[in-house]
Amino acid sequence: MTIDKSVFIPVDPDTAFALITRPERLRRWQTVAARVDLRVGGEYRWTITPGHSAAGTFTEIEPGKRVVFTWDWEGSTAPAADASTVTITLDSVDGGTNVRLVHEGLSPEAAAGHTEGWNHYFERLVTLATTDDAGADDWAAAPDPLNELISAEATLAIVQRVLRTLTHGDADKPTPCEDFTVRELVEHLVGSITGIAKALGVAVVDQPDAAPEVRIADAAQPTLEAFQARGLEGTVDMGFAELLASMVANILNLEFLVHAWDFATATGQDLDVSPVLSDYVLGLAHNTISPQMRGKSFADETLVEESAVSMDRLVAFTGRQVMAD
Repeated sequence: MTIDKSVFIPVDPDTAFALITRPERLRRWQTVAARVDLRVGGEYRWTITPGHSAAGTFTEIEPGKRVVFTWDWEGSTAPAADASTVTITLDSVDGGTNVRLVHEGLSPEAAAGHTEGWNHYFERLVTLATTDDAGADDWAAAPDPLNELISAEATLAIVQRVLRTLTHGDADKPTPCEDFTVRELVEHLVGSITGIAKALGVAVVDQPDAAPEVRIADAAQPTLEAFQARGLEGTVDMGFAELLASMVANILNLEFLVHAWDFATATGQDLDVSPVLSDYVLGLAHNTISPQMRGKSFADETLVEESAVSMDRLVAFTGRQVMAD
């Protein structure tokens, strides 16, 4: 079966082409993470929602006009589907661009799910092109099922959204994380992700002058891709110690979600986290932070009302002061 869908967006074709091919633009409306080798024969991997990644190869590319790529879901937990082909054509019209998507080679069952998906994401594409902000993706908020790596992808989506709004004026603002400024906390987070990547055998190329969201995304995408390929069994040599792979994944969750709270608090942003996700990461924190780590990697747990939401209980457990409403 074939899906044939068109939308109008009020941008020129070159801008539209960037929206559908560049990782930093794809993250604004369709993906949590994206790897793109934009050349004929080049491969891509897009984490559409936590736990669901699409992968394929580019077969035709006409910048500003057309892109064709194969499409399949990655991983044993992905929806069953044979490899199919997506063609996106961009036509310049008065006031903007018509974006036409043709997704061919789908089974009837796959076509139903993909139709729902493309409707959802094309609506977000239109919103992004119109307002420059498609907003947080509800489909990424509370993945089901959850494991340590799926939740890491979900928490990555949250910290990326917070970082996306940072300005140069935010760099020297203090954060709730010890004595770190926003700039220093970005460096810490890049270092943490890079250290885990190295332990997984991945070389991350950092661009210190890039925007914070881009730096974190560019470090996190290959790290999580390698982690998904490796799995959660066994141990990982972190250099300072051999840790259970699941423990290393727990650390990524805490780095992403707790520091998202730090950045949001430092810059006056609201942090919207599903209770499903924050409850899960709170459980990971209890399994990760031992009493021996207090005073070293983590401050002592702070007091919070028993009735507090799980996100407040999580940051209190990691030693942050939670202000009462």
